[in-house]
Amino acid sequence: MVQVDQILRDFFVFTTNRLVLVDKQGLTGKKVDYHSIPYKSITRVSVETAGHFDLDAELKIWISGRTGPFQRQFTAKLNI
Repeated sequence: MVQVDQILRDFFVFTTNRLVLVDKQGLTGKKVDYHSIPYKSITRVSVETAGHFDLDAELKIWISGRTGPFQRQFTAKLNI
């Protein structure tokens, strides 16, 4: 089973074994950065939902062996 959640030009692909992060960069989006992360490497997940005054939500994913989290912001329209 594969689930794809898109954030503007970037998107996440949730497969049965791993999380794939696709990050399109630059004005044209021709440069693409791919991250393939096995679920067993995810150590922590943090979600901040949107509110009345703060209209964006935030997702942070910590990976073992990496100092900082992968961090993405979402608009209030996307239900994370």
